[in-house]
Amino acid sequence: MKTNITRRNFIKQTGVLSGAAAVASSPLLSACTQALTSSDFKLSLAQWSLHQAIFAGAIDPLNFAKVAKQDFGISAVEYVNQFFKDKARDKGYINQMKQIAADEGVKSLLIMIDGEGYLGDGNESQRIQAVENHYQWVEAAKALDCHSIRVNAAGEGTEEEVQQNAIDGLARLSTFAKDFDINIIVENHGGYSSSGKWLSQVISSVNMPNCGTLPDFGNFCIAKGVDGSCEKNYDRYQGMKELMPYAKGVSAKSHDFDENGNEINTDFTKMLSIVKDSGFTGYIGVEYEGKTLSEYEGIRATKALLEKTIASL
Repeated sequence: MKTNITRRNFIKQTGVLSGAAAVASSPLLSACTQALTSSDFKLSLAQWSLHQAIFAGAIDPLNFAKVAKQDFGISAVEYVNQFFKDKARDKGYINQMKQIAADEGVKSLLIMIDGEGYLGDGNESQRIQAVENHYQWVEAAKALDCHSIRVNAAGEGTEEEVQQNAIDGLARLSTFAKDFDINIIVENHGGYSSSGKWLSQVISSVNMPNCGTLPDFGNFCIAKGVDGSCEKNYDRYQGMKELMPYAKGVSAKSHDFDENGNEINTDFTKMLSIVKDSGFTGYIGVEYEGKTLSEYEGIRATKALLEKTIASL
């Protein structure tokens, strides 16, 4: 069942317009209603949440699924290619990673891809090269039983130029990935892509079932200053509303928390209400990126906040 089915659409599509008893007795309607309850949201863990520990050598990225399950009680994971960037076509390594996840009862969802070129590059040959650089990660995602790879719609030029180039690059990559049953999903990840309007127009123009978004609660900074601070923000709640119709995953980005355990930059209740209202019932990724708490503490705080908020919806 597609996750964007709503009770209203279901009724329109099936013509169930007479008799409350008939509607209530429909097994399919019951399944759809159940799928849209907040209790059906599932949590995953983004590997980036542990990037300091992994880069420091304290955690072997190969054991990420084991850490997610044994240390945090999370049974789904989102990998980051930076931690095994030379292993995409290493069948032994990929099979070992897959087996560790299977042994722990952990589901592999996606691989976040960086450093493989600009899919919105203004130079066509370089753009095609960037597309082809991603092929190995489509194959790795398929081998790991993931549903998607997360990519970036980046490039240089005007807003309109990068948009058109990104549409071309994403269409090429999605065409390749289609035969592997892998989705190409774009995160709001800085620059033009952090505009919900811009990115939703890109995905709409690509117009392929396996090309979608990975909306992130916190990545709505369009332009940064020389000191790294954000000079131009896009409204994160408006952005989420614009990106959720194309979402095949959600990243619950967190940085800092108040004394009540609430994220101080993002209203999780408001965000999760947007997610729920869109009809999305997939995985919500725990992605802690703060510096005040340790990575382990931050992951636990984010997970607790998500669980509390989901229960309250």
